[in-house]
Amino acid sequence: MFGIDPITLIVALVTVSTPVLLAAVGELVVEKTGVLNLGVEGMMITGAVMGFVVAVDTGSPTLGFLAGMASGAALALIFGLLTQLLLSNQVATGLALTLFGLGLSALLGVGYPGLTPPAVADPFPDALSDLPVVGPILFGHSLVIYLSVLLVAVVWYVLGHTRAGLIIRAVGENHDAAHALGYKVIRIRLMAILFGGACAGLGGAFLSVVRVQNWVEGMTAGAGWIALALVVFASWKPWRALLGAYLFGGVTALQLRLQAAGVDVPVEILSMSPYVVTIIVLVIMSSDRSRAALNAPAALGKVFHATG
Repeated sequence: MFGIDPITLIVALVTVSTPVLLAAVGELVVEKTGVLNLGVEGMMITGAVMGFVVAVDTGSPTLGFLAGMASGAALALIFGLLTQLLLSNQVATGLALTLFGLGLSALLGVGYPGLTPPAVADPFPDALSDLPVVGPILFGHSLVIYLSVLLVAVVWYVLGHTRAGLIIRAVGENHDAAHALGYKVIRIRLMAILFGGACAGLGGAFLSVVRVQNWVEGMTAGAGWIALALVVFASWKPWRALLGAYLFGGVTALQLRLQAAGVDVPVEILSMSPYVVTIIVLVIMSSDRSRAALNAPAALGKVFHATG
């Protein structure tokens, strides 16, 4: 179809999906504790610029990824302190965090557009990635991509099959009852917020260091908002978040190849198609209001007041 190779399309799909997937899984854990952080976009873009800057200056992509995680977690900590200790409004604080992250990243990234980050080594030998069909699909990716899938599995297992996951879900469903049982609600939520920030920062660093291999101001282009939407699309379930991210990535990769193939469709329509598809899927998923309400954490977005 239009001269598009399905194998390269699948490889691109996985690469494009990874930043959004990482951010969505992190936000899913945050929302499972009853906290709504709308600052995902700000944490992602800060992770993107810090990951790129550190990778270029040190020559180490690994340090770049760690810097992206640290910067995302740092912004998340600001959000956590404001909302959990000072009891500021979660929605307003998250929006402010996004604006702060966009402005900070523009400042930190001055002088870096056009530079090339160091290459990221493949975790598998070339002999495996050179295999026909399965080679590039299964073995031709960055290590972060495999870690993102592993992260989905770990989050699914922890939330559904461990005592820690039970505590997280209890805090998100009824923080007063969890507090009465002796659980440190604020501490648990702060840890989840830091985890979500680190995931968003890693997603941003992957975007700049691996996917785009460049720093461009505002390069996340709404990926953080898509991650937030995917959490709802996934009904707060990790494996559904993986499917949703790959759906978004598939549409994005396809529209980029349709543009390259010179399809006679206005480029603006092709560019907005991934977001339109995401909105349509969200509308369909949200049509059953009772089902959506059943899956959402009951204490999501509610302020917790410790009473002794």
